[in-house]
Formats: sequence, C-alpha cells, structure tokens
Amino acid sequence: MNFNINNKQFLTEHPYVFIDFDGVIKDSVEVKSNAFMRLFDPFGQDVALKVRNHHEENGGMSRYEKLPLYLRWAGEELSDNLVKEYSRRFSKLVKKNVIDSEWVPGILDFFRKNFDKNTFLLVTATPQFEIEEILLSLNIRNFFKEVIGAPTKKTDAIQMLLEKHFITPESSVMIGDSFSDYHAAKENGVLFLLRSTNLNKNFQHKCKDHMFIDFINE
Repeated sequence: MNFNINNKQFLTEHPYVFIDFDGVIKDSVEVKSNAFMRLFDPFGQDVALKVRNHHEENGGMSRYEKLPLYLRWAGEELSDNLVKEYSRRFSKLVKKNVIDSEWVPGILDFFRKNFDKNTFLLVTATPQFEIEEILLSLNIRNFFKEVIGAPTKKTDAIQMLLEKHFITPESSVMIGDSFSDYHAAKENGVLFLLRSTNLNKNFQHKCKDHMFIDFINE
C-alpha cells in the first residue's frame, strides 16, 4: 500500500528512524551494479550479469559477503588477500560515483524538517570508513545520531542501537529498499517501510508492509 512518509502523526509515534543509505538517501544502487559489472567483466559476460542480478536483488547485503560469492562464481581461489584486493578496487570505482549520484527526491527536506524532532540512525552495508567519508563529503553527517556500516550486519546494528539508546521497537521504524533491510527490522520487532523502486519489484510483491516512492508526497 502507498504510504505518506511525511505523515506527522506517524513520525511523532515513531521518533526513532533507522534508515538505509543506497536506494533510500541516494539513488546509488545502480552505481554499484555498474561497478560490480566492471569488476567482473574480465571473467565473461555470463559471470558479470549473474553478479549484477544478484547485487540488485540483494541490495542491502554487504560487499564483504558478496565478493567471496562472486569470486567463487568467477572460478577464483578464495583468500583473505584476494577479497581485500577486490574490495579495494570496488571502493575505488564507486565512492565518487555514489557521492555524485542523484538524491532520492525529497530526502534532504525530510531530514531538515524532522531531525530536530526525530532521531535518525543510519544502518548500511557500506563499509564504516567509506560511509563516514561519503557523509562528510555530502555534508549530511550531522543528521545522524549514529552511523553503523559493514562489517556489522544490519540485524546486529539495529539490536545494538536499540539496547544502547534504550529504544523500544514500538517507537521506531526502519526505512529501507531491500529484503535485508526488511529482515533486520523484523528480527528486532521494528516496523518496516519499503521505498519501492524499479530494482526491487520482485520484493514488492512479497512485502506486506507500507511502501512509498519518495519523500516528496504530502
């Protein structure tokens, strides 16, 4: 069902807002799709397309989990050093492009109107060091009370923040665009809101929670 993300009563009743980054704050999921394609193109188009499809269907999954899987698909012999090298290459390909990608419509106004009344907690699969650099470059770090990135899993991140700040699940909501966001919310008893996009159409049919398109709707 289509949901008005700017519903004042809803935001008052859920003062703690867990929120994902890629696909929710920045329209950057496809940026990362293209980077994975470039990274695995040398192994052939079949492998590269398989990698792209998996990434887009598992947008909230950390690259630390994805890269070992993709390297096995490519026929590579796994080692910690190989995964670290591919993670370094991937980071080099994506960071600037993520910063330059389009904002999800209305997100900045949403933060500006609500960050003095709601507590925003960023939970992302982007590595911690990288998301911190991105947020500083975008000048939005001040909107978030806490920022937790990979290697911490989203389920663990939400649990940790609930306990650390004495937050009740009933007073919070998770805004995401992927099954991993949904799973992290449900495992912690937190309400989930799905930002529907062209890349998560398959999940939309399975998701019974509220959905919205962007942050502009009034």
